[in-house]
Amino acid sequence: MTDTADWAETTEQRVLDEALRLAPRLGWNAGMARAAAVAAGLNAGEAQLLLPQGPRDLAALLSRRHDRVALASLGALDPASLKIRDKIRRGVVARLDAAAGDAEALRKLAAFLTFPTHMPLALTLVWESADVLWRWAGDTATDENHYSKRAILSGILVSTLAVDMASGRESALRHLDGRIDNVMTFEKWKAGIKPMNLMAEVAGALARMRYGRS
Repeated sequence: MTDTADWAETTEQRVLDEALRLAPRLGWNAGMARAAAVAAGLNAGEAQLLLPQGPRDLAALLSRRHDRVALASLGALDPASLKIRDKIRRGVVARLDAAAGDAEALRKLAAFLTFPTHMPLALTLVWESADVLWRWAGDTATDENHYSKRAILSGILVSTLAVDMASGRESALRHLDGRIDNVMTFEKWKAGIKPMNLMAEVAGALARMRYGRS
C-alpha cells in the first residue's frame, strides 16, 4: 500500500511538472492534462486512474504544492513571536513567493478557473490556502470566527496574488498592507464577509491574473 501511495504521489508531481511546462503553450485544459500525462510516461488508463478530473486535479496539485512551499519557507519563523499583522503579511508574502516561478502557467490556470463551473474549485483552493496560513499562524478558533478569518484572508490572498502578477511586487505589497489595515480590528475579523462577496472577489482576481491588468 505504501509503495502504491508513493508511486501515486511521485507520479502526480511529475505530471504536474509537465503541465507547468506545457500550459503556457497549450492552456489549462483537458488536452494539456492528457499531453502532460503522456510526457510523464503514463498510458491512458494510468492517467485516468491517477488524475480522473484532469485539469481540475492538476489545479489542486499546483495550489497545494505552493502551500507546501510557502509553509517550508515559513518554517524558520516562530509565529508565536509575531504580532497578528506580521503573521498575515509574512504568510501572504511566502505564498506569493511560492507561486512566483509559475506565473505563466498560473495565467492559463486563471482562465480555466474563471468558467462558472470551475468557480467552486477556485473558492475551495483559495480557502485551503488561507486555512494553511491561519493554522501556521496558530489560529485555533472553532466558532464562526474560524470561517470569518479564512474568508477575509482568502480575499486578501487572491487579490494580492492578482496584483503581484499584474503590476509587480511593490504594488502587491502596497495592496497587501492596505487590505490588512482595513481588517486589523477584532470586530472586522469576526464580522467576516458574505460568501457572494468572496466569490466576486475571486472572480475579479482571476480575471486580472488572466489578462495581466491591475
